[in-house]
Amino acid sequence: MSPLRMIYLALAVWGAIHPMYYFVSWFNQNGWDIMAMVDAWHANAASSGLVWDLTIAAVTLTVFIIAEVAVRRNWIGLIAIPATFCIGVSCGLPLYLFLRSRPVQ
Repeated sequence: MSPLRMIYLALAVWGAIHPMYYFVSWFNQNGWDIMAMVDAWHANAASSGLVWDLTIAAVTLTVFIIAEVAVRRNWIGLIAIPATFCIGVSCGLPLYLFLRSRPVQ
């Protein structure tokens, strides 16, 4: 595995673990209510801006992944879409780059 692929994989793992630590901590303190978390994301204009920034980035990444998969027929890359929306762009983007950069067989 190339050093660049190892970096992508490490970033995908970090992008999955680090945000989840904060999400789980929040849920443990406030109860496992997803709508309460969504309300917390929109507590002020700054956090709402970040939510929309990441939402637009996630949608853009999804469109890019679908376009790339349609051309390359690299179906395993579709795994990055649920990773993006269930975990975050911080996991989905490096995961897709890791999957996309595998050697062609």
